[in-house]
Amino acid sequence: MDEQIVETLPWYSLDNFSPSILQNYNWEFSIALYGLILIPLFFIVRWVWKYYKNQKLPIAFTKSQVISNPLNIVRLVPDILMILIVALVIVALARPQKSNEKQIQWTEGIDIMLVIDISQSMQIEDFVPNRLEAAKNVAKEFIDGRLQDRIGIVIFSGDAYSLSPLTTDYDLLKTYIDDINFEMIENRGTAIGSALAVATNRMTEMESKSKVCILLSDGDNTAGNIDPITAAKLAAAYSIKTYTIAIGKEGKVPFGKDFFGRPRMVENTMDETTLREIAKIGGGEFFRALDNAALENIFQLIDKYEKAEIKETKYKDTTDFYRNYLMWALVLLLMWMFLKSTFISNILQD
Repeated sequence: MDEQIVETLPWYSLDNFSPSILQNYNWEFSIALYGLILIPLFFIVRWVWKYYKNQKLPIAFTKSQVISNPLNIVRLVPDILMILIVALVIVALARPQKSNEKQIQWTEGIDIMLVIDISQSMQIEDFVPNRLEAAKNVAKEFIDGRLQDRIGIVIFSGDAYSLSPLTTDYDLLKTYIDDINFEMIENRGTAIGSALAVATNRMTEMESKSKVCILLSDGDNTAGNIDPITAAKLAAAYSIKTYTIAIGKEGKVPFGKDFFGRPRMVENTMDETTLREIAKIGGGEFFRALDNAALENIFQLIDKYEKAEIKETKYKDTTDFYRNYLMWALVLLLMWMFLKSTFISNILQD
């Protein structure tokens, strides 16, 4: 949000004529300022006209009788005042202004549910330090990049439950993510279908134009009482777009240490076909993450895909300052009228 501070000065303050104040004005009718150039030209023409048209009485003086009196310059005061009056009126006609401008950015937001696998296989160390910690780190980075989106978290292993409802309290969400560990669910296994069903249930409670589910898992569906494909069709029926991320490598992967402190290699398999089908049914995409960098890139890509349109509203509060210059013109006009009725104009005219 951008703001311009409007300074308010009393009309009689001479600071109204300082170059810094005049330069900071926005001129509504700036073309009027060209009239200032015509003022000297007008008065020169007027002086020449009067010089040749006024009646003159020739009187002869000796050189000793011709005395230059400095007070004669006083006769120029009315003309100087009139020049200033016209200049001030022209400045007022140009409409000097200052604006207090505010720009507000907002978005309708997206509902996003992060569905994170915390089964025992997420301890595998083909990611640094392991699959779960890598997923937690990129999830927090993903949250930091969102603007006014409601985000929730579902975790699953042999069972699934909602860790956080949809919320815009991102600090609280990141605290929940930090606390995720393998002991939060006792039942072992990987209940992908149940996790999708819990996420769908949470998202149907909210009214939003766009709903997104990001499912991250490293294994086959081995638990739960809902088939993953059935759960995916249910989510699609509620217009929930589903992205799936298969995390980890297949084959021999490091998992813990042996008796001698060496990495213990275990066999890892993954049902990539089911995750692909879930993404297809949900109108999203399937991704395969083989290391930390790939996982981070996937979340960045989803972040770009699911950006809500940012809208801007601008408020402009404009203050006019032409009255300051009109007041000065009025004061000088009164002085000019007063001088016109005094000896300055009447006696020193000739």
